[in-house]
Amino acid sequence: MKNLLAILAATTALSGALHAEEITGFNIGILGGENAQDRLSSNECLRKHAEDALGVPVKLFAPADYDGVIQGLLGGTIDMSLMGASSYAKVYLTDPEAVEPVLVKTALDGSYTYFSIGFARKDSGIATLADVQGKSFGFGDPNSTSGYLIPSVEIPAETGHSMNSGDYFGEVKFTGGHEQTIVAVSNGDIDAGVTWADGQGNWEDGYNFGALRKAVDAGLVDMNDLVEIWRSKPIAGEPLVIRKALPEEVRVKMTALMAGLKESDPECAYGVAAGETAGFVPITHDYYKTIVEIRRQKIESGS
Repeated sequence: MKNLLAILAATTALSGALHAEEITGFNIGILGGENAQDRLSSNECLRKHAEDALGVPVKLFAPADYDGVIQGLLGGTIDMSLMGASSYAKVYLTDPEAVEPVLVKTALDGSYTYFSIGFARKDSGIATLADVQGKSFGFGDPNSTSGYLIPSVEIPAETGHSMNSGDYFGEVKFTGGHEQTIVAVSNGDIDAGVTWADGQGNWEDGYNFGALRKAVDAGLVDMNDLVEIWRSKPIAGEPLVIRKALPEEVRVKMTALMAGLKESDPECAYGVAAGETAGFVPITHDYYKTIVEIRRQKIESGS
């Protein structure tokens, strides 16, 4: 990490000081997963750090759905976002020159993957995916990697059935986000659903990071009331993307800020990363080629 920061610092020095006239503000998009106010609160520290680093006003944007951030990046009203691989894939497939993935969030063991986790209430009698046949199943958002894209490919491959309501599951619902899925399952409004987590820590904590961890931290659920019923293959970790049209100095400064956030402000890193993380490390588009291709195929098939 220190070597990375040294390189970034040197790059910044070579690029020259950031001139205020180059940008008049900077906007950070926060993908869905929990209610907007909690997302804003968790990232307020990052907003302040970014404002100090750039010397211009920085604003946070927490749209109601994933597409709000995607369209903001494409339209230039959002400059940076930590987002799921599927959301990045949609941006890339729409405009390959819009953004660049520069860093990826790591798990505590240094890996940069996570999982889509299928879960249900423990008292429901549902222990496996097979137990959900004929029952209701919830997805979060159509642009979510773990909340839709990956399970919509892997679950049909396992069951031999489509995700259409009445085929394998009795009813398939989009809840609107990860937090909504977690609450809906916990309250018994749907029988089971999927969300995201690193899958490495303790179940009762909601694992180390992810939507379950955030729900536990917020007091929304008691993990002892829930049970894991399905787990995807490892998913490519969340990329931090920055608009390519921004001045090089801005992109370097924000990359350096995020790369050093775990070391400089661990509490802030916890909020931004939705739990415990080893930090953010460099990544390139190549790491996401498989997700981009899966997303392309889904678009072409109209599913």
